[in-house]
Amino acid sequence: MALRFDILTTFPEMFAAQSPAALGVSIPARARAAGLVEWHATNIRGYTHDKHQKTDDRPFGGGPGMVMMCQPMYDAVMGVEALDPRPATRILLTPQGVPLKQAMVEELATKPRLLLIAGHYEGLDERVIEKLAPLEISVGDYVLSGGELAAMVLMDAIIRKLPGALGHEDSAEQDSFGVAADGKRLLDCPHYTKPREWMGVGVPEILLSGDHAKIAKWRHEQALERTKARRPDLLA
Repeated sequence: MALRFDILTTFPEMFAAQSPAALGVSIPARARAAGLVEWHATNIRGYTHDKHQKTDDRPFGGGPGMVMMCQPMYDAVMGVEALDPRPATRILLTPQGVPLKQAMVEELATKPRLLLIAGHYEGLDERVIEKLAPLEISVGDYVLSGGELAAMVLMDAIIRKLPGALGHEDSAEQDSFGVAADGKRLLDCPHYTKPREWMGVGVPEILLSGDHAKIAKWRHEQALERTKARRPDLLA
């Protein structure tokens, strides 16, 4: 059965199936066409009770910005979860969440259903966060205008890990942060393609040798050296 994503947002058009950007092309689009994944965007405004479909209000205590209100968000989660019998793992995209890592991506890819909450403005009323108790995830130490782009990043990373999503089953394991034979998560090694010489620089001879064992060893050594130089924290 396909992995189901439900996205709660005030901008559902960003997740349209035929969108020319992000999820509408490449691997996510092919995975969806193959029946490996499905996603459904729900407008939180559809769960408001006022004629203006208001989802936010000024914060108590003053200060800039707006805060998303409890009732529309809570009712949207309850309503959307009732659309499918599979249990949903609730996820709130927020810069205050735990940093997204590949191990977390791999774990989430085993779930039958993920419900992504894309907040806006100054965030959600803390009371609805406590009531829903979602997994709070951050895609980096920076702030976006809303959770939609972060949700797309998370979805793309997860979809890549679904069996059959990539053209070659080993592709995902050989990406950066894949698990090496020694159990470490390394950055990817350098890659080369035609022509054999470009602007006076040739391809490393080992890659032209045809000796797959030596090539594999070279690639692992290169990945290890690149990780030491650029992300030594991965080897700590």
